[in-house]
Amino acid sequence: MAFELTAEQAEIREQVLRLCAAFGDEYWLRKDREGTFPEEFHAAMAAGGWLGIAMPEAYGGGGLGITEAAVMMQAVAESGACMSGASAIHMNIFGLNPVVVFGTEEQKRRALPPLIAGRDKPCFAVTEPDVGLNTTQLKTRAERQGDRYVVRGQKMWISTAQVANKMLLLARTTPLEAVKRKTDGLSLFYTDIDRARVEIRLIEKMGRHAVDSNMVFFDGLEVPVEDRIGEEGKGFHYILHGMNPERILIAAEAVGIGRAALRKAADYARERRVFGRAIGQNQGIQHPLARCWAHLEAAELMVLKAAALYDAGRDCGAESNAAKYLAAEAGFSAAETAVMTHGGMGYAQEYHVERYLRESLIPRIAPVSRELILSHIAERVLGLPKSY
Repeated sequence: MAFELTAEQAEIREQVLRLCAAFGDEYWLRKDREGTFPEEFHAAMAAGGWLGIAMPEAYGGGGLGITEAAVMMQAVAESGACMSGASAIHMNIFGLNPVVVFGTEEQKRRALPPLIAGRDKPCFAVTEPDVGLNTTQLKTRAERQGDRYVVRGQKMWISTAQVANKMLLLARTTPLEAVKRKTDGLSLFYTDIDRARVEIRLIEKMGRHAVDSNMVFFDGLEVPVEDRIGEEGKGFHYILHGMNPERILIAAEAVGIGRAALRKAADYARERRVFGRAIGQNQGIQHPLARCWAHLEAAELMVLKAAALYDAGRDCGAESNAAKYLAAEAGFSAAETAVMTHGGMGYAQEYHVERYLRESLIPRIAPVSRELILSHIAERVLGLPKSY
């Protein structure tokens, strides 16, 4: 049992932190204020070969595991990029895993190299306004018409759709009332976004302004049959392969946000003097910060455990969910404590911790709520009756 990164993983962390150093807090504050996608950061990560860290080498990827991807994403968030940096490249890391696992050779060669090189920007279109996390009830329809599917419906909270040219889309190909199991009847597609048939409306939100969130409306989008991933009607089962990696990476990013916030708070506590002494000399400041450090360390261990289980091909559902829960809470607590440590200046944008706090809320909400994680663990681990 090891509790330290390997030499290779430590080198990944150092290299990513060095790259991210060129995109400091002022860069991310500017992107947050402007609400513009971090093209320069995305291009730098692509040029460094990081966008395909967990993709197969045969298609230009790094061929590494989710553990290495988690180390990378934690470093990105920890640099001060927080969720703005992480979300800009998230889909590259885990989003096309269903294509890797279930796609044909032709689909992989068509989809993966441009994704890894940064030429394609994908978005992930699953959630809908009236469905939430009850994915089996999706209503967006993809009706087969000869060699094409015609898509009509609506998606909600779709990240990067403003800048994306590709979409991983989950849509209903068989009416719910006509399937034997509610998990059947949904199909997965990886296709071009035809903006003549797809309307994308920006959602104004609290934070992470550099990476857009959107409502997406489909009005007769034509999707070639060759863009369907795997069998018709099996799409729900395919996207399950990306859920545990997504939770692990979100958890790693939450730890990164917490680390960034804790660093800012400790620096400020050492420098800020009130009543003739540094405020960091007061236990009322010390103890909350020390508690945040302990919680972040514990959360990181669960992240690494979940990632190691995934990479070993073992079941990691409970661990991935627990990592996401623990890391999200620890990251938020550290960001909140950082704001409070700064006092009134914590509310000022120039100290950056208010941005960290706004972005630390995302891992608490997405991609699954705290409450559903606790219900999952209660049912699957503790053997308690299903509550919903």
